[in-house]
Amino acid sequence: MKLLNISSPHTTRAFSTANVMQTVLLALIPGIVALTAFFGPGHLIQIVIAACTALVCEALILKIRKRPIGMYLKDYSALLTAVLLALSLPPYTPYWVTIIATGFAIIVAKHLYGGLGQNPFNPAMVGFALVLVSFPLPMTTSWSAPSPLLDNTIELSQALTAIFSSRETIDAFTMATPLDEYKHQVAVATADEILMNPLFNGQDQSSILLGWQWVSLGFLLGGIFLVWKKIFTWHIPVSFLVSLTLCSSIFGWDSDSYVPLTIHLLGGATMLGAFFIATDPVTASTTHLGKLIYGAGIGILIYVIRTWGSYPDAVAFAVLLMNFAAPFIDQYTQPRTYGHTKAVRGLAKKD
Repeated sequence: MKLLNISSPHTTRAFSTANVMQTVLLALIPGIVALTAFFGPGHLIQIVIAACTALVCEALILKIRKRPIGMYLKDYSALLTAVLLALSLPPYTPYWVTIIATGFAIIVAKHLYGGLGQNPFNPAMVGFALVLVSFPLPMTTSWSAPSPLLDNTIELSQALTAIFSSRETIDAFTMATPLDEYKHQVAVATADEILMNPLFNGQDQSSILLGWQWVSLGFLLGGIFLVWKKIFTWHIPVSFLVSLTLCSSIFGWDSDSYVPLTIHLLGGATMLGAFFIATDPVTASTTHLGKLIYGAGIGILIYVIRTWGSYPDAVAFAVLLMNFAAPFIDQYTQPRTYGHTKAVRGLAKKD
């Protein structure tokens, strides 16, 4: 006799934490490939450093807390935090900066609050914000120039030397990001003059933003894959990108005074932030309406900080500020419960 599943729950397959983390790691591959192709092996080395640091710190804290080490390491949450943090850092950041950021993310931002599922702030962004504020020089001078602007491809030995040894060798293949360059030049030059910079058009004036747009498109492809796999819903990334687009269209229509929309979307960590960082299920809003507000808030904050603040990218700070607001948003965006005539929201008393 066939059993009819006519009542909830209707889930017919397991979707464990490890499955989710593995799927997200898989979706990061297109962006990582583009980063490596256009900016050298720096990010791959940072991933290895961050991953080793995260796993050691995770195991150490689990032992101190007397928790089963093997079970928690196999959920891949520490590894995913490490990879996201490594992708957010400049590719030729000194190794000790990566270790400090990763250790702080795992020990303080994650386990100080009780571990996975109980941390109110995105651990990777907490680690990134810490080293950005504490060590601004290596965090702003370690970005790689795209390969089309270099005479030779960055070799693995050069990358290792830049990360683990002398900082003198890094000057040969580093430069500002498109967001940073445009923001600082727009005060003294017109848009046409700025866009003549090889960073935006290449030596032959044929490629806008060089490798940056391919990296962004790689993360966009991975993000669409995650939405298709139902790892998260479309609400946060769409509202994030729409709000950033609207802000840039309304306030930044004059490219002689403000960074244009194309650079906002393709010249920084926008796509990585929209699909892989803002959508963290632990620290983001959980209701559908709340997700729309949460994502829109991040997009607006990114534009405000990028335009009138001191930090050219601002994804980390925008996400952390909205992490702080997420519980409040959820409290006032609860859907109507079955059997009730209206939703119970805020401080309203339940029936």
